[in-house]
Amino acid sequence: MPGASATAGISPHKDASHVAYLDTSQTPSLRLMDPHTWLLYAATVAVISAIPGPNMLLMMNHGARHGWRRSTATMAGCLAALLLMISISAAGLGVFLQAWPALFDTLRLAGAAYLIYLGVKTWRAAKQAHAFQATTPETDAPMHSAHRPMALFRNGFLVASSNPKAILFAAALLPQFMSPKAHWLPQFAVLVGTFALIEVSWYFVYAGFGSRLGVMLRNANVARAFQRATGSIFVGFGAAMAALHR
Repeated sequence: MPGASATAGISPHKDASHVAYLDTSQTPSLRLMDPHTWLLYAATVAVISAIPGPNMLLMMNHGARHGWRRSTATMAGCLAALLLMISISAAGLGVFLQAWPALFDTLRLAGAAYLIYLGVKTWRAAKQAHAFQATTPETDAPMHSAHRPMALFRNGFLVASSNPKAILFAAALLPQFMSPKAHWLPQFAVLVGTFALIEVSWYFVYAGFGSRLGVMLRNANVARAFQRATGSIFVGFGAAMAALHR
């Protein structure tokens, strides 16, 4: 029976090793994301979100005009639009836009037209630069309809949704950080949650900077120059979006 005894002595170790191997192979499917992959994604999003664009310009403008507390409504509008576009991308409509260039171009030109309209509107508002004196401080003074939270939310939503390239961008970026060995939904939730947190953090940075500028904008001449500068940049963004192709 020595052979049996030796076999009996070896088998448990082999079985335990086999079980351990099976458990290890299943571990990745139970984790949300690899920490190193998440850190790389977070760093990528932090850099991309920090780049000044229409959203951040709007945050700075509203921070200067309305203060950072009221600008939270603008932040909510921008974030809602971006999360909607990311969800659309996850639903596969990004591929649909790639397959139908005419639809993509229609959305792109509509977004460009809105940014140009917003730029012209901001430029024309320079004539009413004295309004900065009433809206910059965090006070309970009566608000004009354009300064109400719903109006600020709508403004933020429209500016953020003016660029349909965000749908294609999300379709290209997110899959690079998702593992096929794990379920896609938890990974998607982590990626979107991380994006939202980083994006909102930059919103506060730009709105806070704008709020500090608000003190300077109590001077009518400075306020007029600020409005015209931001209006010109919005027009520039719109013109660039209309001119560029995928």
